[in-house]
Amino acid sequence: MRRGTIVASFGRQFDVLDHEGQRWLCVTRGKRIDFACGDRVEFKPTSDGYGVIQRAEARDSLLHRSDAFRQKLLAANVSQILIVVATEPSFSDELISRCLCAAEHQHLKARILLNKADIQAGLADARLRLAMFTALGYDVIELSAQNDVSVLAPLLVGETSVLVGQSGMGKSTLTNALIPDANAATREISEALDTGKHTTTATRRYTLPDGGALIDSPGLQAFGLAHLSEDDLLHGFREFAPLLGHCRFRNCQHDAEPGCALLAAVADGRIAERRFNHYRLLKHEIQNAKRLSQGW
Repeated sequence: MRRGTIVASFGRQFDVLDHEGQRWLCVTRGKRIDFACGDRVEFKPTSDGYGVIQRAEARDSLLHRSDAFRQKLLAANVSQILIVVATEPSFSDELISRCLCAAEHQHLKARILLNKADIQAGLADARLRLAMFTALGYDVIELSAQNDVSVLAPLLVGETSVLVGQSGMGKSTLTNALIPDANAATREISEALDTGKHTTTATRRYTLPDGGALIDSPGLQAFGLAHLSEDDLLHGFREFAPLLGHCRFRNCQHDAEPGCALLAAVADGRIAERRFNHYRLLKHEIQNAKRLSQGW
């Protein structure tokens, strides 16, 4: 039996780097696919360079998305989530709220990266749309992946960071800027996985030159949070924390009840109305997913 870390995942195939620096193309037993890039695993070699994953060691964290019927594991054992947006194309602030909820649930550091900050035409609007997140204490780091990423590099030292965001935001360009040999490593992993033209949908983990690791994930268009409880969701919005437990009714649903502390905070501007709308949307989505999964 050997131990290693999953450094690339694609379907039911995983590229595992063992402690001696050797890569192994591994599959899972049966139809199990409940492993993620970043997992520390035990695997059994079956032939030269090939093996079968037996189990994953206990995780420090797990980032995943889900709907009523399935889940997608994104990355394991990360300490920091980097949400990549850009001045162009337009980004979804609702997706940012979803990613931040996932980060809060897993107790991860979270930063928002505003890429393509050198494009002046969209910069002011992007800053305005991100203001409600900076007001909550989330770092927004402006950079241009094509020109200079030096502002980001020190924040990655000693961290295992995962890049998430919509397609077109520049995650791959950012990865290549931070890791000079990322293209070569990508080709090596792709050849090992034999993923051909589908390699862009794989998740990959790279070792950073100054310590730490970076996981690059495929572009997201959706980030379901059906695995969260309604209480988890409430705690995923950090601005709600001082108000929880202060509603008139103990079972307040924060919908239209009199004496709701959250609704009062929205009314007087202590909670951004758009963030509260994100909360309501996610709450209804989670409730609907629960009904569907239970066949209601």
